[in-house]
Amino acid sequence: MTRLLTLLLAAPAFAAQSPVDAALDRQDRAALAQLAQAAAARAAQSSSDAAAQYAHALAQSALAQAAMEQADKNAARAAAEAGIPAARRAVELKPDNAEYHRILGTLCGQVIPANVLAGMKYGACARDEVNRAVELAPKSALNYVSRGVGNYYLPPMFGGGLDKAIGDFQKAIQLDAKSDEAYLWLGLALRKQGKNAQARTAMEKSLALNPARAWTKQQLEKTPVQ
Repeated sequence: MTRLLTLLLAAPAFAAQSPVDAALDRQDRAALAQLAQAAAARAAQSSSDAAAQYAHALAQSALAQAAMEQADKNAARAAAEAGIPAARRAVELKPDNAEYHRILGTLCGQVIPANVLAGMKYGACARDEVNRAVELAPKSALNYVSRGVGNYYLPPMFGGGLDKAIGDFQKAIQLDAKSDEAYLWLGLALRKQGKNAQARTAMEKSLALNPARAWTKQQLEKTPVQ
């Protein structure tokens, strides 16, 4: 559900995009599954390596996101649940790392759409871990995108809502004007409010920043001009 931080599969430091990002842009679940499997093997061999645990969690989150984009909620739940133990281990090893808290909160949130009752088990994790990430790294645009996605799905009666989500996405853009994910989710939230023209503007900006993102193209096509 995000532009993913990388270093998965020892990608060169100068690479513009990781294999995971590229596969997510294409919605290539087969490639993502292979990347997640390889990351899982490395994590299993390095149980005390926080970075290896994080890489596994990150790959599972990308696989869950791709499944959600293709309306396969059960597959998204399975992928997210498979990544949660690795994310928890990364947080345990390095509790002051904001990104590790963010990915744990994101994974917990990705479980919920397939089963509303899962919110009872994972809802607090999704909320608290992302909030912790924001506390630890208040200038990270990605943290606000993740919190905004949570607020996008969480009804106002439970502390979320579209207004809060839009505020988070706008904050992310303020921090990083090149965040295509922030513009994409801002567009989705605006469309849900019936503001189609503004939604299209945001999605077009997202697509300009990342023309390879299949989901952005799909959502833009679904958004009425007015």
